[in-house]
Amino acid sequence: MPPGTDGQWPTDLITPRTRMRPHRLDDFENSAALWADENVVRRITGKTSTRSESWSRLLRYIGHWHALNFGYWVVEDRVTGAFLGEVGFASYKRDISPSIDRWPEIGWVLASHAHGRGLASETVAAALTWGDGNLAADRTVCIFDPEHRASIRVAEKNGYAEKCHASFAGNLTLIMERMKPEN
Repeated sequence: MPPGTDGQWPTDLITPRTRMRPHRLDDFENSAALWADENVVRRITGKTSTRSESWSRLLRYIGHWHALNFGYWVVEDRVTGAFLGEVGFASYKRDISPSIDRWPEIGWVLASHAHGRGLASETVAAALTWGDGNLAADRTVCIFDPEHRASIRVAEKNGYAEKCHASFAGNLTLIMERMKPEN
């Protein structure tokens, strides 16, 4: 398991319906299936991921905790342990203007069977609570296809506001930001 912000293992996050924990290598098959689902990726990347791409993503998730002391969590059903998706923070060094490199980027992706149940809002809120106490940055950002209304609503419910539109990977992209609450 990867180290957390204080050199210790990151704490699992518990929400009313989920358990969030750092990725392990044995999460590969679930993660690969998630990113191979056309319904899941339609408004994220627009194309399914190969197993090789999913393997690289899994290693990137694990590597974030080791290199940056933050990263993504696997989201599991608290009762059944079923894989529901992935939520967390990253630094992707995206070729986007304006640059968002100074701030952690939050992201979330849920399996098709978990859509429409409010789980994204619930788990993003838990990640942000963790981030507010553990991230040094004064804000976090997220990016979307401007037509991805469901994710924009999740962001808005969690305090994100539109910052600007940008071009990323040849597509119009909405950048939203959330300032860290003052203590």
